[in-house]
Amino acid sequence: MAGAVDFSPGGYRFIPGVFQYSGGVAGLSGHTIERVRFRNPVPLREGFEKIERLMAQAGRPPTAFCACELRSPAQFTEEGFRAFNESYVVTLQKWRLFDGKVNPVARSNVCPEIDPPAQPSIHAFSFTMPAADAAPTFVVAGSAEAREGGTSYRERIVRFGEREKSRYVLGEMERRMADLGFTWSDTTATQVYTVHDLHPFLADEILRRGAGRGGLIWQYARPPVEGLEYEMDCRAVSRESML
Repeated sequence: MAGAVDFSPGGYRFIPGVFQYSGGVAGLSGHTIERVRFRNPVPLREGFEKIERLMAQAGRPPTAFCACELRSPAQFTEEGFRAFNESYVVTLQKWRLFDGKVNPVARSNVCPEIDPPAQPSIHAFSFTMPAADAAPTFVVAGSAEAREGGTSYRERIVRFGEREKSRYVLGEMERRMADLGFTWSDTTATQVYTVHDLHPFLADEILRRGAGRGGLIWQYARPPVEGLEYEMDCRAVSRESML
């Protein structure tokens, strides 16, 4: 991933990443990021339709869509994940967000261990709104314990225990925030996704590092690809609502 670049049609800048998502987004000057959570996950196609209507009602174009949080029934194989991502970006291409190579939209996609949705669904999304003198806002995309580069997740997974996986992911959160010009002190929320016990390293590895400044939301879920065990994302947004 490289440093952040502007996506002016959406009112935000982003960290270039892979074709399915960016590393994170931050509102441009004169814009703020707002987050909306669905009370229950909405199937992907229906969710996109609702999001487009909601943004239109707010006077925002589809290009204002800057981040989403997905929920999937179970972990994908690598081949299955690729196929899912290729179908996911079709809507982003229609909305003039994805040009076939570069995707500015940040994303997390995790699999609840208990009561998962029957199909890939949208849990929450974020979009930009014009706002004079807005406080800085950002959303960092979810990252699991897989190093950058390489051809497969299997080759890149941090194979040691949960503490080491946590350290790696915390470092990746910090690197992405730095690319956007932020630190843990700027966050309003941090989410961690794992089915493993956090308590042995919660204080020393997570909280002392500053990652729990706005509280830590632990979701009992797995990252989206088989073999991955630990994921985080974080954000600083001006407003959060629930539908």
